[in-house]
Amino acid sequence: MAEAGICSPGRTAVPACAALTRELGGEPAGTAARMTSWLLIEQPGSWAPDALEDVLAEALPAGQLDAARDAGLRPLLIRKPGRHARVPGAPRAVYVASGRPGHRWLERLDVADLGELAHLDLEAVAAGRRGHGEPVSGPLFLVCTHGSKDMCCAVFGRPVVTGLAQNHPGQVWEVSHVGGDRWAGNLLTVPDGYLHGSLAVTEAELVAKEALSGNVRLEHLRGRTSAESPWAQFAEIEIRGRTGLRGLDAVLATDEEPGGDVRKVLVTGGARRYEVVVRRLPSIASGHSRCSARVVLAGFEVESVREV
Repeated sequence: MAEAGICSPGRTAVPACAALTRELGGEPAGTAARMTSWLLIEQPGSWAPDALEDVLAEALPAGQLDAARDAGLRPLLIRKPGRHARVPGAPRAVYVASGRPGHRWLERLDVADLGELAHLDLEAVAAGRRGHGEPVSGPLFLVCTHGSKDMCCAVFGRPVVTGLAQNHPGQVWEVSHVGGDRWAGNLLTVPDGYLHGSLAVTEAELVAKEALSGNVRLEHLRGRTSAESPWAQFAEIEIRGRTGLRGLDAVLATDEEPGGDVRKVLVTGGARRYEVVVRRLPSIASGHSRCSARVVLAGFEVESVREV
């Protein structure tokens, strides 16, 4: 209990990074890490800070993952919610998935030994090609609880994963670091490819409810992980907010004018197209936290939107 208190949202002297982000009014839109496909490996037991790297080193030959990672594949560890007992020799669940708009899929295989993963064609997974395991009806709800990376992930993530698991048994997993400790609790939906942050239990349930209907909940949305950039993520969220469109692929950024802090993003929303000019704000608020030293919140704003 003392360890959890390090990042307890009730501490007033120096708050935890996730608590501080909420106090500062942090807006998660445009903060999702880029992921277009996934390799999810069940790893029961406790996770050290470098647990993912240790498992990958055991499972895959050196360099096998490099090209797939460059193409957008994200390896992550998963474990069932609750007590994390590791049973030697027990089979492990492995999921591979693609989150490309219009071509999403999810497959599962069970392995007795991590070395079996060396036979996976990870470049094919990254390219969006199926045929690696048994098809699974999604989505999966992955909640970051990787407390050894940042205690906020455990303190804010564990209540979320416990609450979701009660209502969606078999679809909810704890997941290793997905990026953005300050946005804990983080919920990644696979293969939909949408990441939400700063969630409480009731908010996470609303995200899951929308996802099960094939929709995206706008509130607390960090972004579509397969979008090309944070600017594109933010532009999509802006158009969703203006149009009320909620379908997975109802709003998509299709092009982006490269540049510095200000970029033009073309977005399709239903049958319409929009030009959204988005500016990145390098610093909108800052403060000191117990678990991440100084937190500096960046953000985005929309300069203009016009239909084209």
